[in-house]
Amino acid sequence: MSRPALPSPTTTLARKRCAPVLLVIAHGSRDPRHAATVQALVRRAGALRPGLRVETAFLDFNLPSVPGVLDRLAADGVRDVVALPLLLTRAFHAKADIPAVLRQAPPSLRIRQAEVLGPSPLLVEAVERRLYEAGLTPGDKSATGVVLASAGSTDPEAIAVIAETARELRRTGWCSVRPAFASAVVSGGVPRTEDAVRALRAEQGVRRVAVAPYVIAPGRLPDRIAAGAAEADVLADVLGPAPELARLLLERYDAAHAARVAVAHSA
Repeated sequence: MSRPALPSPTTTLARKRCAPVLLVIAHGSRDPRHAATVQALVRRAGALRPGLRVETAFLDFNLPSVPGVLDRLAADGVRDVVALPLLLTRAFHAKADIPAVLRQAPPSLRIRQAEVLGPSPLLVEAVERRLYEAGLTPGDKSATGVVLASAGSTDPEAIAVIAETARELRRTGWCSVRPAFASAVVSGGVPRTEDAVRALRAEQGVRRVAVAPYVIAPGRLPDRIAAGAAEADVLADVLGPAPELARLLLERYDAAHAARVAVAHSA
């Protein structure tokens, strides 16, 4: 039986040109480390998909702004965009802020908003990577309690996702995993980082306590997590440009693109 013909280089190039632009939308921060970390992550994702146009925009504090990038894409003749919220949970920014700013886009753009990053097994893998980079090993799991510390939210859906992510991390073999928030103001019943550290100290079988920031980039709230980890034995780094996150960006892009194509074919 003859093999199917491979696509020609011209056909492959045409497909790349027709692929929607990936627009990664981050929150932004006054802390310059935030934008630098976001850009490093986006560059890593782009390197995994040569030929895909990848852009970064920020909701606040940093440039380029989302409206500015959308205007530039329209001026460049782009027609299709996948807007990917660089968020770990579906809270207010994903449900309200980002849809609102996308509705103001030039009418020539067809925009599909991708799902947020979490939950995903890749995020659990990224958390473990950071814990190992901080000095722990797989052999330390059975005696180590982990505080999964996120920025915090009042959104019940987001709180539930953080709790489920903590359970998934626990299933990989850590002695205990407790979710925590950087701020008690938005805790929704979830303890602050320092309180979760103290609670783990009292758990039977926990001989060391590690804090894993469940945040993408540095900033004010991640600094608060670090301060709350003062009594912990290990403090991991933020997720940042972890290879798992870069892969996850492309997974979310591909899913949104496939959904758009399916809708177009069914119309």
